[in-house]
Amino acid sequence: MGMLTRPKLVTTSHKRPSSFQVLPVVSTLHTYIHQHVRPLVLHVSFHCNAPLPILPYQESQSKSLLLQPKQNPKTMSRKTMEVVKNLDVQRYMGRWYEIASFPSFFQPKNGVNTRATYNLNDDQTVHVLNETFNDGKRVSIEGTAYKADPKSDEAKLKVKFYLPPFLPIIPVVGNYWVLYIDDDYQYVLVGEPTRKYLWILCRQTYLDDEIYNQLVQKAKDEGYDVSKLHKTQQSDPPPEGDNIPKDRGGWWIKSLFGK
Repeated sequence: MGMLTRPKLVTTSHKRPSSFQVLPVVSTLHTYIHQHVRPLVLHVSFHCNAPLPILPYQESQSKSLLLQPKQNPKTMSRKTMEVVKNLDVQRYMGRWYEIASFPSFFQPKNGVNTRATYNLNDDQTVHVLNETFNDGKRVSIEGTAYKADPKSDEAKLKVKFYLPPFLPIIPVVGNYWVLYIDDDYQYVLVGEPTRKYLWILCRQTYLDDEIYNQLVQKAKDEGYDVSKLHKTQQSDPPPEGDNIPKDRGGWWIKSLFGK
């Protein structure tokens, strides 16, 4: 980038210029700022962003017009998601098999037989055990779920995990919204407000295609990009037993490098 030269303002007298004389000067300054100063500022702001740790997204409180992203019209037009009300937490407990989901950083890319087991704690929080199997090894992570608003009747939960798996010291909190569940509590659609994550879970390792398509349509109606859904391979019967070797977190390190 060449040196920026300041525009010369030439006046022929010391008399106060008229409004007609001022207008060309203002126009010149506006053109100079638009062509030179503004691109420089944008170049600095877009190339000085340091990498951030993987933590829950928090909306910036800055009111700077330069740093504030433009609103996406599609996002602005989205309707509010419908969430299940008066969820029977006791009936919700137990094991759920993942039929399909959006890929996420906290699960191995090639994981199979993915499942979640929920147990109610004495303090009415929920113990969460997420398991999947990768390269013949069992991968697991434990956490705690609780109602985001104890006074609300909506099934909006928070789930807290600790990372990394081999040294769980960093708390990571995510949203868990129950968008649909059948009357018999046999299959469920789970999402969250940013629409970046989505899960279809079932009590069995398989789900009828007709029901699956209905849940996909429900997700689409709620504004999810269902083209990102990835079906999870499940074996029947599912793997059980303590003799399966455990992955202590190697998959998580690989995921940081996109592997």
